[in-house]
Amino acid sequence: ATVVAQLFDEAERRDPDHHRPWVALVDATATRSTSSPAPPGSGRCPVPILVDFVHVLEYLWGAAWSFYAEGDPAAETWVRAKALAVLQGHASQVAAAVRRTATRRALPAARRAGADACARYLVNQRTRLNYPRALRDGWPIATGVIEGACRHLVKDRLDVTGARWGLAGAEAVLKLRALRTNGDFDEYWRFHLIREKRRIHESRYRGNSIPGDRPVT
Repeated sequence: ATVVAQLFDEAERRDPDHHRPWVALVDATATRSTSSPAPPGSGRCPVPILVDFVHVLEYLWGAAWSFYAEGDPAAETWVRAKALAVLQGHASQVAAAVRRTATRRALPAARRAGADACARYLVNQRTRLNYPRALRDGWPIATGVIEGACRHLVKDRLDVTGARWGLAGAEAVLKLRALRTNGDFDEYWRFHLIREKRRIHESRYRGNSIPGDRPVT
């Protein structure tokens, strides 16, 4: 609940007037809810949830290896067709087709395990696979960009051999790293100098203004 509240707080900070659509992307292990609950008493509307499409592909590949030999190029063709069907909003039909194929081929339990897992997953998650709406409205359907940014921004700097971090120090380093990565450091540094000048010098004068002083550039 605390993490969800923090996420909503950050979203409110970035888009206080809700000019942009809000959507939550989750991985394969999340609950079945179709919307992310707002913090109790916050008065905020729930946010629609989408399953990361990459996780759907992982299950489809698991099913493909139930039907094809490892390395068979036909498996890729099969996955492409089923993935397109899911993107078009036919997850339940894909699940049914996967089960029928496994049954028709009389696959033993061990061999059809991937197919059964895929079908079960698509059925359980079907209300959160509304990719037609997501694609129509320009929503993201995968978290790869976010995960890649986290790896570059956080892991590449903090997860180095021998490093020991405290929370305050790590957060300070990440904020500076984010500023440099985004190309905002120069603008931030000007802001920082202005604030430091006010805190250390201007605050000692009436009206926070030093007579005859020049602005920070």
